[in-house]
Amino acid sequence: MKESLRRYWPYIKAYKFQFFMVFVGIILTVSATAATAHIMKPLIDNMFIQKEGRMLYIIPFLLVAIYVFKAVGRYIQSVFNTYIGLHIVSTIREELLDKMLHMDMHFLYTNRSGELISRITNDINRVQYFVSSMMPELVRESLTVVTLVGYVIYLNPTLAFWALIVIPAIIIPLLQITKRLKRLAHRSQEKNADMVTRLTEVFNNSEIIKSNATEHYELERFRSENDNFFKINMKATYTSELISPMMEIIAAIGLASVVFVGGKQVYSGAMSVGDFTAFLTAIGLVFQPLKGASNILGRVQDAQAASERVFHIFDIQNTITDGDVELRDPITQIQLDHVALHFDDTVALKNINLSIHAGETIALVGQSGGGKSSLVNLLLRFYDPLSGTVFINDRTIQAYTQHSLRSQIAFVSQRVYIFQDTLAANVAYGERIDEERVTQALVMADALEFAQSLPQGIHTVMQEFGANLSGGQRQRIAIARAIYKKASVLILDEATSALDNETERRIQAALHAYTRDKITILIAHRLSTIVHADMIVVMQQGEIVARGTHQELLENSSEYQRLSHILQGDH
Repeated sequence: MKESLRRYWPYIKAYKFQFFMVFVGIILTVSATAATAHIMKPLIDNMFIQKEGRMLYIIPFLLVAIYVFKAVGRYIQSVFNTYIGLHIVSTIREELLDKMLHMDMHFLYTNRSGELISRITNDINRVQYFVSSMMPELVRESLTVVTLVGYVIYLNPTLAFWALIVIPAIIIPLLQITKRLKRLAHRSQEKNADMVTRLTEVFNNSEIIKSNATEHYELERFRSENDNFFKINMKATYTSELISPMMEIIAAIGLASVVFVGGKQVYSGAMSVGDFTAFLTAIGLVFQPLKGASNILGRVQDAQAASERVFHIFDIQNTITDGDVELRDPITQIQLDHVALHFDDTVALKNINLSIHAGETIALVGQSGGGKSSLVNLLLRFYDPLSGTVFINDRTIQAYTQHSLRSQIAFVSQRVYIFQDTLAANVAYGERIDEERVTQALVMADALEFAQSLPQGIHTVMQEFGANLSGGQRQRIAIARAIYKKASVLILDEATSALDNETERRIQAALHAYTRDKITILIAHRLSTIVHADMIVVMQQGEIVARGTHQELLENSSEYQRLSHILQGDH
C-alpha cells in the first residue's frame, strides 16, 4: 500500500481544499457518532428513571440535531470524495491512453487490444476507490474507533478491558484474508481482460463469423471466458464475505462479556443503568467502524492489484526514443546504408542499401514476407534497425522527433482505417477541416462523385470501420487523406487493390502531377501500378535481389520475370 500511495501522491496532493472539506465531513460524522452513545446516559437516567420533564423536549431535539450533523457530514464527505475520485481517475485514464499511444509499435502489436482496453476502463475504475474514498474512510473509521474507545475507557476502564480484549482476535485472520483477496483480485482483472479481448475479436470480425456460420462456436469461446471470470469472482466473494460474519461472531463474544460483567456492576450499584446503556451503545458503535475498516482493507486489495497493472504500463520504457531535431523542411532524400532488422530470431531485412530522392517513384515488389513492409516500417520509425543507418536529408533518422518525421510522411496501408466521424473529418484526419482542400483531395482520389451522393455529402458520418462504404470507396478516402496531408513522402501499400482498373488509372494520372516533387514509394501486386516507376526494387527474404526499371528487370532479372507473370495475372 505504501508504494501505491507514493505513486498516487502527485495526483492526490492537488486536491487540498477538497480533502479539507472531506475532513470537515469526517469530524462532523465522528462527533455525531460519539454523541449518539453519550446521549444514552441522560436518556435513561434523567428522562426515564428520574423522569425529568424538561428532558422530554431536550433529548428529542438533541437526537435530531445529532443526526442532522451526521447526515451533513456524510453528504459533504461523499460529494468531495466522489469529485476527487472521478477527477483523478479521468486524469489517469487520459495519461494512460497517452502513454499507450506513444508506445512502440512492438508493444501495440504484441499486446491484445482487449487487454489494453481493460487497463483503461476496468482497472482504472477499480482504482477510483483507492485514490478518493480509501484514505478518508480509513481516517473516519479510525477516528471513530479511537473516539469511542476513549469514551468507553472514560466511562469504565474495567468493563472496557473485557469489551476490547477480542480486537486482536480480529486482526490476525483479517490480514490472512486480505492477502488472499489481493491474489484473487489480480486473477479477476486478468480474466476480465481475457473476456474483453474475446468480445473485441467478436465485434471486429463479425463478417467472418457470419460468413462461416460460427456464431455458436464464438459463443462457446466467450462462455468459457465468462465462466472463468464468474468462478474467480465467486472465490473472491467466498473469501471477502467471511469478514462480516467473523466480525459479528467476535463482536458478539465481546458484547456478551460486557453484558455479563456490566450487569454485575449494575446489580451491585457500582454503575448506573444510564452509564451501562451509554457504554453498551458505544461498544456497539466501536464494532461498526472496525467492520468498516476490515471491509476497506478487502477492497483496497482489489484496488492495489488494479494499480499495479496500471502502473506497470507507465513503467515500460520505449526503445524508440525521440531525437532533438524538428524536421521542418520537406524530405528530399532517403538513404538506407547496410540496414538490417530482426524480430527476435526472425530476419526481416539484411544488408539493405537504397537511395531515394525527391521526384522519384520507387516500387517494392516481392513475395509475402520478402521485407517490403518492414522497410516501410523503418522509414516510419515503427522500429529501429539492428545495424546500419537510415538517413533522412543527410541526418540519421534517430536525430528527428517522431512527430515531425511522421508529419512529413503520408502512409496508406493495406488495411484501410475509417473513423466514426464525418467523411470530411476522415479526409482531414488530425488537422483542421478545410472544405476546399477536402474537395480537392477527393477529386484527386476519384472520390468526389460518391462523396456528394451521400445523404449529407462530405459531412455524412461514417459508420464504424466504414461499414456504410464499399472496399473501393474506403481505399479512395484513405488516398484522399494522404493527399490532404501534403506530406513530402507518399507511401502506398496496396492502396488500390480494391479498385477497378479504370478507377486506378484515373487516380494514377491525378497522382502523377501531385507527386512530381515528392518521394513516392509503392508496394503493389498489380503490374499496372508499378510499371511506370522510376525504379523497381525486387526483394526476397529480406534482401534486395534486383533493381532497375521495368524493362531493365525484364531483361536482367529472372526473379522479376517470374513475379511479373504473377503480377500480370493479377492485372
